[in-house]
Amino acid sequence: MSVTINQPRPFVTTSVSNQWSSGICDCCQDLPQCCLACWCFPCFTCKTAHEHGECTCLPLLDAFGFIPPITTSMRVSVRHTYGIQGTICEDCVKAFFCGPCTWCQLAREIKTRKNPITFVNLSL
Repeated sequence: MSVTINQPRPFVTTSVSNQWSSGICDCCQDLPQCCLACWCFPCFTCKTAHEHGECTCLPLLDAFGFIPPITTSMRVSVRHTYGIQGTICEDCVKAFFCGPCTWCQLAREIKTRKNPITFVNLSL
């Protein structure tokens, strides 16, 4: 007599998308990062650049451009790294008009994409 036992297999999905995981004004999603950005913005930008693998002091160069070049390039880099749709024009506009919010969004995105949520469904 032969007995066959089938074990349930996990079904794994991830939350990776080609869109930003949060909007530019969704600071309340990560309040500690938002507070750091509010109270010590240069420290926050340097920390975020480092987490993305860039030179820690690179964001300090933003003071030398009309459109913040480092904020714009970091946004483009994060978009390309994670396959997020968008345009350089949109990145420039958001960097110019919403600099601190842009950096908060970048930090949230890096944090989310480095630690993606994985759902496992064990079907019986």
